[in-house]
This record gives sequence, C-alpha cells and structure tokens, in this order.
Amino acid sequence: MSQLTEFNEYRAKMNDVIVGKHNKVINRLYNLDTNTYAEGALDVRTKEMLGLVASMVLRCDDCIKYHLLKCHEQGLTTEQVYEIFAVANIVGGTIVIPHTRRGAEFWEELIDGE
Repeated sequence: MSQLTEFNEYRAKMNDVIVGKHNKVINRLYNLDTNTYAEGALDVRTKEMLGLVASMVLRCDDCIKYHLLKCHEQGLTTEQVYEIFAVANIVGGTIVIPHTRRGAEFWEELIDGE
C-alpha cells in the first residue's frame, strides 16, 4: 500500500471515529481548522504553503503530509515545494532535515502518481 493511500485511509477512518464521539471542543477545533484554510484575505494556496512551513518547523510528519497533499492539489511545482522546504529549514534549523527527507519522499509519491 502506498504512503498516500495509507495516510488518506487512516486519516479518514480516525477522523470519523473522533468526530463521531460528538465532543464539542474537538468538533469546534476541527471546524476552526477547516475554516482557517478556506479562501479569505489570503488565498488557499498561500495558506497551505504557510501550513507546510509551520508543520515542518513543528516537526509533525502527518501535518507535513497533509499540507503537501493540499499543495499538490493547489498545483505547486516541485521547485516551489523545495523553496518551502528551504524556508522551513532556515526557520526550524537542522532538526527539520529528517522531516524534509520524509516530506520529499511523500512529494515524490504524489508527483509520480500524476
């Protein structure tokens, strides 16, 4: 099973479990997250790029995959993604390098599936 398939299936399954528990705080948090990345004063593309940098600096591999997937959906090029990687590494320092490797691997899978 590909990383992309595994990531999407697990994310959907567990989101259904979590949302299905009807916890008001968690459901509102999910709603805030969705609305944060919606079109506004900043376009969706810009917000996803910001989300990717923040996720890399915070070293959240699931978040990195999610934002790479969204960046791919927004039509970013490999060159643009690598500039985002560069910003994240400058801001976050060398501790971000392992996450860059995993992000690069996931990005390669995304573009290979085109």
